[in-house]
Amino acid sequence: MLVYLFKVLALLPLGFVQALGAGLGQLAYWGSPGYRRRMHANILQAGLGRDVLRAAIGEAGKQSLETAWVWLRSREDLARKIEWADEAILKRALAAGPPIIILTPHLGCFEAVAQGYALRPEARERPMTALYRVPRKDALRPLVEGARAQDGLVLAPANLAGVRRLMRALKQRQVLGILPDQVPAEGDGVWAPFFGRSAYTMVLPSKLACAAGGDAIVLVLGAERLPRGRGFRIFIEPLREKLTDSAERNAAAINRAIEAMVMRFPAQYLWGYNRYKRPAGARRDSTGDAVCGIAPKPAEGETRR
Repeated sequence: MLVYLFKVLALLPLGFVQALGAGLGQLAYWGSPGYRRRMHANILQAGLGRDVLRAAIGEAGKQSLETAWVWLRSREDLARKIEWADEAILKRALAAGPPIIILTPHLGCFEAVAQGYALRPEARERPMTALYRVPRKDALRPLVEGARAQDGLVLAPANLAGVRRLMRALKQRQVLGILPDQVPAEGDGVWAPFFGRSAYTMVLPSKLACAAGGDAIVLVLGAERLPRGRGFRIFIEPLREKLTDSAERNAAAINRAIEAMVMRFPAQYLWGYNRYKRPAGARRDSTGDAVCGIAPKPAEGETRR
């Protein structure tokens, strides 16, 4: 059923899909007290007001439906809907030669970042290897993985095998894509401030940067959803703070960079996401001193080697 729905959504005009999504966002907001409380609390935590809340309700719904359009629409149609606001930054980074780590938070149409990069001519020579969570429903895996995987875009599952794939891409000086504000499993993160509250934050981006010998270029990208189905505008901001040998300081620096990108168009952040949850087993005093030791927690059914 979901596969059929995705295919139907991809046939519709983007503006119509987003309008449907805005309505869905309202239903989700009013139909789930827990989701509603979390969205209120997270927006208040960030120091934002009711104007952002009102807009964020519909924007979250738009994101939930437009993903199917971005994944399944033709590459030509998608290319017409993507603008690069800071293209010169990306071109300089690509021309410089070192590996590039792209951090894309849950902001705007974050799926458009990887798909948009795959459309660029540079992706033929320097494809993006993007970390993703494997769908829990087996029926969705061929659709999701087939839709996401494009020329210029390689998928890496969020498990030990996926991290190995990222490491190979890093050694080949390619482009890596990570959702940095996804709550990691216990042992794969440290506690760091995010909009003034401690959040369990993944250490993988800084470990990858360290594995590159400090040579990697780290960029934060956000895809703003333009009104009336006009498409998406991708903003790029280099990570201004130098990463160190402290996992906590690195996580805090990355969180500050995410905050700055979110504040460009705050109503489009997924404020209903449970960013402040504590993973099972994660201690409040967890640390991550071994920044350069890339040893992620194995996925279910895997063992460490």
